[in-house]
Amino acid sequence: MRKIIITILAAAAYCFAFAQQKPVRVIFDTDMGPDYDDVGAITLLHAMADKGEATILATIASTRYEGVAGVLNVLNTYFRRPDLPIGVPKGAAVETKDFQHWSDTLLANYPHALKSNSEAPDAVALYRKLLNQQPDNSVTIITVGFLTNIANLLQSPPDEHSKLNGTDLVRKKVTQMVSMAGKFPEGLEFNIEEDAKAARYAFEHFPRPVIYSGYEIGAQIKSGLPLVKNDDIRHSPVKDVFRIGISAAEEDRQGRMSWDQTAVLVAIRGHRPWYTLKPGKIVLDDQGNNRWDGGGNTQYYLIPAVLPLTMEQIINALMQHRP
Repeated sequence: MRKIIITILAAAAYCFAFAQQKPVRVIFDTDMGPDYDDVGAITLLHAMADKGEATILATIASTRYEGVAGVLNVLNTYFRRPDLPIGVPKGAAVETKDFQHWSDTLLANYPHALKSNSEAPDAVALYRKLLNQQPDNSVTIITVGFLTNIANLLQSPPDEHSKLNGTDLVRKKVTQMVSMAGKFPEGLEFNIEEDAKAARYAFEHFPRPVIYSGYEIGAQIKSGLPLVKNDDIRHSPVKDVFRIGISAAEEDRQGRMSWDQTAVLVAIRGHRPWYTLKPGKIVLDDQGNNRWDGGGNTQYYLIPAVLPLTMEQIINALMQHRP
């Protein structure tokens, strides 16, 4: 009984401390497809913003398939933030799209003001504009896709938005980056592999702390079924995506693996009490294979401190959030 009381008091103290925190200022960088955990991730972000835990500065695509700006606009509009800035890379970028065509379903059935990618600003220009407007050391960048924009941002020259180059601008304005990237302690992971050159540059040159939520974290957490089975949720683009996606693959019959949602959760609520941090730095080869170097204390990867079911319950609850 004493242990139970201590546990309850500790949990209450954690919740109280968290409630006193200021909203986290977030730029959300996503491939928004080809997988659909990105849709779960942006849902968590809006849910926590509605709870006062986050301020969303922008949702930026790291892909450039035609329609990605509209898909982001659909989801932001559904969550009653239709005017959130959206950026799309205008140069070379991955163009892979979802094979289940859930993105087409959203564009066909839900309102969105952006009708083409050409109506959205360049991703790096939007980054530079927004970062320059924020207080120093205040912005958390969440990446749940390719590192194309981050590499381009770091290499960007001074412009009308800021006299600083990209690396110095990030150093001044960003507090941390949380990335769903890598497989730890070593392996090959999709978000890095698809633009390995950009990932290598980004992670070698990012001047602020980086937390990695690796493949092995989200692979153990299944989400989406409670949302799909919730009859009270109707005309929801999020529910439509998971209904389509889960039914399209046998491996998803218990729910989709939840890689991107873990990055959002940690970025907004912190890693404790769910994870511990392993310090060091990621090392990438030209193909995107990663290994972990234990030297250094500005990069970290997550190590679970609780059972996957605990995270599954938290994520599934947030994914059923309605605006």
